[in-house]
Amino acid sequence: MVKNFFVSLIALSFAFASFAQSYNERLANAMNTGDWFALDSIYNVAPKDSIMPFLEVFSRCLIGNRLNRPDISIPAFDQLFKEHSSSLDLGNLLSSTVMFATDLGRVGYNRQASDLAKTILEATRQHLDSTWLASLDQMASKYDALSAYKPYGISFAESVGRIPFKIVPVGEDKYGSVLIHLENSTINGDTADITFDTGAGVNMISDSLARKFNLIPIDGYVTAAGIGQRTGRYAIAKEVRIGNITVTDVPFVIIDFKTGNAKADQFTHHFSIILGSELMLQLKDVTLDFTNDEITIPSIAPERINVAPNMCFGKGMTLNCVGRVLNDPVLMNIDTGDASYGTLGVSFFDANKEFIMTNAEADTIRRGGLGGVVESLCYRVKNMPVSLGDHTIGIQGLVVETSQSSAAMDFSCNLGIKTLIQFDKIRFNLVDFVLTTYPRHVSAFVLPRYDVPSFRFAKPKGLSLMQAAGIIAIGIGRGLIDPNAPANPDL
Repeated sequence: MVKNFFVSLIALSFAFASFAQSYNERLANAMNTGDWFALDSIYNVAPKDSIMPFLEVFSRCLIGNRLNRPDISIPAFDQLFKEHSSSLDLGNLLSSTVMFATDLGRVGYNRQASDLAKTILEATRQHLDSTWLASLDQMASKYDALSAYKPYGISFAESVGRIPFKIVPVGEDKYGSVLIHLENSTINGDTADITFDTGAGVNMISDSLARKFNLIPIDGYVTAAGIGQRTGRYAIAKEVRIGNITVTDVPFVIIDFKTGNAKADQFTHHFSIILGSELMLQLKDVTLDFTNDEITIPSIAPERINVAPNMCFGKGMTLNCVGRVLNDPVLMNIDTGDASYGTLGVSFFDANKEFIMTNAEADTIRRGGLGGVVESLCYRVKNMPVSLGDHTIGIQGLVVETSQSSAAMDFSCNLGIKTLIQFDKIRFNLVDFVLTTYPRHVSAFVLPRYDVPSFRFAKPKGLSLMQAAGIIAIGIGRGLIDPNAPANPDL
C-alpha cells in the first residue's frame, strides 16, 4: 500500500567552474534522486561555509522532514521562510508549506500548522488552481480542528508496553492472506477488533463503527487515494486501549472501505478499524515479536544517537527501509497491511527480466483498495532472496509486476506481512529511524512555545540571484498535497 506523497525535485543545473564536484552539486544530486541517506551523509561532512546558504537551510529542511527529525526541520523551515522567501517560487513555497505543516502537526503544533496553511493560502490564493486551493483549505481545517484536542496522550501501565496480537486469515483461503489484529483492545471502553497496519499513514475507521464507538466528528477532512479516491472526515476517539497502553485523543479518518466489487467487499470487515504509522511515530520504539505474538514498546523512548538511518519516509509518509532483492538495493515500504508476501514494481521486472522469466510463474493478481479493484499480469517468484535489516531470507511468493501500477499504488517494493513474519522480531527505532531484524533461529512530552513566522508571497517579477545561478528549481508533485492519505488495504 503506497500513499500519495512525493517530493518531485526538478533537475538542478549549476554554472560552476569545471573541477571536482562541489558539495552544492552533491547535495542537489541527492535531492534530485530523493536519496535522503546520501543527503544526510553529505551534509554531515560538508564544511558549512562551502554550501550556498539556501541549500544549507533547505538540506536541513529535507533531512528533518524525510528522516523524522522535526526538531531539525522545524527551525530550518522557520529560517527558510524568514530569510530565503525571496528565493522560493510558487511550487517551492507550496511544497515547503506542506512539509512544514506536517512536521508541526507531528509534534503537536496543530494550531501553528493551521495558521501556516491559512497564511500561505491567503498570500497565494490568486496564483493557485482549484486543486491547490482545496488542498490548502483542507489542510488548514484539519489542523484547526485537531488544535482543540491534545492528540496522542500516551500512558503505560508498566515499564514496557505489551500489545498481544493474532495473525488472522483474510480473503480467499487459496491465497493464504493474513493480517495482524490487536487483542485486548478497546475504543472508548468497548472491545474493538483493530488491524495493525504499518503502511497506513493515518488511523482509519468505518462510518458505522465510528458511530458505534462514539467517536467525535471534527471539521477536518482528508482525501484518500487508493485505486480511486475517497474523502474522509476526521473524528476523535477520546480513549484507545491497546494491551497495557492507553492513548487519549486519537485521530481517526472515517472512510468508506467498500470497493464496489461484491467479492472483494466480503472481506472489508477485516480492516474496518486500522491503527497506522502515525501512532507508531508517537510510540517511538516499536518491536513486532512474531514468536510471542506481541508488540513491545519501552515506556521511555531512546535518545537519538549518531547512527546512520536505514529508514526514511516515502510517498504518503510510508515507512521505507533500505533492503536488497537479488542483491540489488531496493527501498522497501514495510507494510503489515499488505496481506501477501509483497510486490515488486515494473522497474524491477525490467532490470531482472531474464531471471524472472526463467524462475517464476506468470499469474494474474487482483488487488482491492479504496475505490475499486484492479487486475494485473505478474510473475510469482519461487524462493526470492530478500535482505532486510542485514538478514536474508528466501520468500516463496513475492509478486513482480509487469506493468505500471496506478499512480496511487506506485511503488518499487511493497513488503507484506507474509514476508515480515518470517523474521523472529522486527524493531522500528523511530527516533534514529533504524529498522533492525532478528532471524528466527536463534512519557509525557511538554511542548515549548513556538510561533509560526509571518510570510508574504510576492508575485515573481523576474529571476532572483539564486534562480539565475540555477539553484532554485525545486518543484512539487501533486502527491505532496495529501501527506497522510489513508492506505488502501490489500486483499
